[in-house]
Amino acid sequence: MMSISLPSPSRIIRLLLVVMLLLGGHVFRATALQGQPGLHDPSTIIKHGNTYWTFATGDGIYSLYSTDLVHWRPGPRPVFPNNGYPSWINSKVPGFAGLFWAPECFFMNGKYYLYYSCSTFGSGFSAIGLVTNPTLDPNSPDYRWTDQGEVISSTAINSSQPNAIDPAIFRDANNRVWLTYGSYFGGIRVVELNPTSGKLLNTNQFAVGNNGAEAAYIKEHDGYYYLFLNRGTCCQGALSTYHILVGRSLSPTGPFLDQQGVDLNNGGGTTLLSGSGRYRGPGHAGILEEGGVNYFSYHYYDSYDGGVPKLGLAQLIWTTAGWPSISRDWVTAGRYVISTAQTSGLVWEAGCASGSTPITQNTFSNQPCQQWNFAALGNGDYRVTNQQGGLTASVAGCSDAAGAKLQLGAYTDDDCQRFHIDRAANGTLVFASLNGNRVVEVPNASTAAGQQLGLWDYNGCSCQRWSLTPTNTPLAVKGAQLQDISIYPVPAGQQGFTVELGTQPIREITQVEVRNLLGAVVYQHVFGKQQTTLSVAAGLQPGVYVVCVRRPSGSLTQKITVL
Repeated sequence: MMSISLPSPSRIIRLLLVVMLLLGGHVFRATALQGQPGLHDPSTIIKHGNTYWTFATGDGIYSLYSTDLVHWRPGPRPVFPNNGYPSWINSKVPGFAGLFWAPECFFMNGKYYLYYSCSTFGSGFSAIGLVTNPTLDPNSPDYRWTDQGEVISSTAINSSQPNAIDPAIFRDANNRVWLTYGSYFGGIRVVELNPTSGKLLNTNQFAVGNNGAEAAYIKEHDGYYYLFLNRGTCCQGALSTYHILVGRSLSPTGPFLDQQGVDLNNGGGTTLLSGSGRYRGPGHAGILEEGGVNYFSYHYYDSYDGGVPKLGLAQLIWTTAGWPSISRDWVTAGRYVISTAQTSGLVWEAGCASGSTPITQNTFSNQPCQQWNFAALGNGDYRVTNQQGGLTASVAGCSDAAGAKLQLGAYTDDDCQRFHIDRAANGTLVFASLNGNRVVEVPNASTAAGQQLGLWDYNGCSCQRWSLTPTNTPLAVKGAQLQDISIYPVPAGQQGFTVELGTQPIREITQVEVRNLLGAVVYQHVFGKQQTTLSVAAGLQPGVYVVCVRRPSGSLTQKITVL
């Protein structure tokens, strides 16, 4: 939703003009996520083919798309181009002029259901509409948004008739489909939808959140339904106090209680994400599950960039107590070897020769000068220091220019010595220097050992992607690498894969360990001495993993892709 209070008419006009300006083609100074990630009220990220989409508040319904969850670009055209929106809207929402709020996209029945809000600032005359499309690919001949009309509308804002905005859709454990909607005025409601038409199944409504709640979203996990919602003030740039809270219930219709047992209808809610550092006023939660990772999407106001609203992606982790936790840190503090995602397999190196400071790529030799300590500075930012000598990875001359080189230096707390790390969809990582946001790359995608690393604008090249291996996970070292071992099929399936030991001695046990690219062990098993064909039933989600095969005579480490 675009307003949760009733400011003066002049301020309303200014807010509206600012939002329209921001969403009308302004190229933002990129920070963290690359490309043009400026938007407000993002829909839950949805994947079509190899492309991720999110829709947002804007004229005709604005969108962004990405192929890697790092670089985001504006969609080629709005859902309703040239203000050609359905005529029924103006009969429900007097004064509506084409600025749609807070859409949500959901896939069912072989097509995409896009729900959207129509309203005007401070008014109870609001409506949620629906359009459908068999594809999200704007280049497909089948691409066409079809109006399905009104889903629900309101003419007043009170306890019995909440404001018909901010739709979100979820499917429960019994395959029933539900709509959450509502706003700061009138609270949040849950209603059941017809799973074919996407319209209301009946008139039963359940109140699930109040006390200034809005931007609701429900997610099922391990038998509980978790209600995420916002309270506070939005739409005031860096001064916004928006924050995300959560409660849970055993039923999709509530009641939803926070960790202290307080109902979200009575002011309850455990704070999940609030303003921190440059990230002010986070709001409008969504969750994308992929590759064993939960991506938590939201908007925030960038206090380092004039309070511009932007797309944020963080990691959602389910704690052992069953509650969600949100972190912008994709890397656990510790010591790692940093490998290029290119086929060369070379690693970061610096200081191996006395007095040497350039950071280069080189063949792995298990020296301290190839080991790097990651210290989390908060909000996804890191200091990276070399294990040999303790100097910090820095940009030469603190330059923000394309082509600036990386080298070691004494830590002085400058932006050129801090890197923001984003996780790409395939599990590799992107390191963006905080001075200018250009990313670390192997210049010209060189595969030559000794090439010094530098900065460049992000373009998705594998030469700009990196993988981390904890130093307590042995890499294949010359002289101790196991030979004649096969891991298949390639790519591996989600059910598992096979390790064929070939000519390895049969009188040795074999340990197989699988780690995700964040370094967490997701599978570990010891096989008996007589086994030569090892069936690894790891049950992995799609993604990239590191497999380590260890025997008393040596080890082998290999990356695999799971589809």
